[in-house]
Amino acid sequence: MNLTTTYLGLKLRTPLVPSAAQPLTEDVDRIKRLEDAGAAAVVLHSLFEEQLAHERRELFESLSQGTHSFAEALTYFPEPSEFHVGPELYLQHIAAAKQAVKIPVIASLNGSTVGGWVRYAKEIEQAGADALELNIYWIPTDPAITSSEVENTYVEILRAVKAQVSIPVAVKLSPFFTNFANMAWRLDNAGADGLTLFNRFYQPDLDIEQLEVTPNILLSTPMAMRLPLRWIAILRGQVKASLAATSGIHRATDAIKMLLAGADVTMLCSALLRHGVQHLATVEKELSDWLEQHEYESVRQLQGSMSQKNCPDPAAFERAQYMRAVSNYKPA
Repeated sequence: MNLTTTYLGLKLRTPLVPSAAQPLTEDVDRIKRLEDAGAAAVVLHSLFEEQLAHERRELFESLSQGTHSFAEALTYFPEPSEFHVGPELYLQHIAAAKQAVKIPVIASLNGSTVGGWVRYAKEIEQAGADALELNIYWIPTDPAITSSEVENTYVEILRAVKAQVSIPVAVKLSPFFTNFANMAWRLDNAGADGLTLFNRFYQPDLDIEQLEVTPNILLSTPMAMRLPLRWIAILRGQVKASLAATSGIHRATDAIKMLLAGADVTMLCSALLRHGVQHLATVEKELSDWLEQHEYESVRQLQGSMSQKNCPDPAAFERAQYMRAVSNYKPA
């Protein structure tokens, strides 16, 4: 069975790719285990914009130490202990991963402004990364910021990075846009080699005893795949960029649905954290078995065959399906 696919111009053995997650890729041995389990490529955990800002501030303080005396706190940016790796260690990690495995290594930058991304995008390329994923994690809270300003920032970040590197660049997005189709189209026109749908914003919780805001990480369930499934089906054939599906992909059936909708790759995270990296081999076997049972010769034959463009009922991805679902629901 031919499981090969193409993502960001890279030919991959299968469409199964572990997505960016610290526990999966924080050391080279784990990356090697992912390759051994069947990962077609790996997306490294993100280098955060706050880390870049902290590094720049530390350098400034070292150069100007003793110039002034002041009482303000020096901990506006997160301390290094809040993150697992600094910028230089991240670059070394890329180089070490490239030496250790044969599969493509995709680096990840996480932030919300142009900032130090441009400089580090170039250094990431020089470290040997095969591609770069821009994980734009921004929740605008200023009511004076317009939707146009938000969207322009995304395009500006992409263009600034693309101007500095020659490796493929994907943009990992949230679905929170007034017209997501237009945002995808703008990024596609600005040179995005791929779109990763969707980023899962981790929502904070409240500790009602300590009266503190606390981090709250919940692993996804297969239900989370519905949103990227819909938008990948809509975008297939409307943009040139590769489409990566992420969120809620736990089983081979989930991956198959995403491929039918039009995904070039399906990215797994929560399933691997729950079941271990060997789960990749299980999903690959089940994918291969399903294709054989349904008389497909390859993944390429499957991809996009149920996108909105190719679906017998295109309205199923729009409002008409909502009305049909509501009218057919029977309460207990």
